[in-house]
Amino acid sequence: MARIRSKDTKPELALRRALYAAGLRGWRCHPKNVSGKPDVAFTRQKVAVFVDGRFWHGHPAYFTPGKSGRYWDAKIARTQERDRLANAALTQDGWTVLRFWDFQVEDELLACVEAVNAALARHS
Repeated sequence: MARIRSKDTKPELALRRALYAAGLRGWRCHPKNVSGKPDVAFTRQKVAVFVDGRFWHGHPAYFTPGKSGRYWDAKIARTQERDRLANAALTQDGWTVLRFWDFQVEDELLACVEAVNAALARHS
């Protein structure tokens, strides 16, 4: 597990490059002063973007509870609860939260960039 990255993953880097190429600027990476430390945060517009790994965040098509054992079930459940708490805290503070699965970023990069752009437009 030491080789598993928690930040600067390939999908996250791809999204950041695409956001930059689309002319979207003013974001911060993993800001410590924002609940949940989003992968990309537009602090002025209060838009938080997370890129979630399919296994680590428990996507139903990629993680089956009970298959990998109790340790992993508990670990994934904690991750999902942490995601829910971060979403709630950010929403309560007036943030728009966007969560993309890593495979969404890989397969539908432009759609993800458009979703971020639309969220920013709503907050401008």
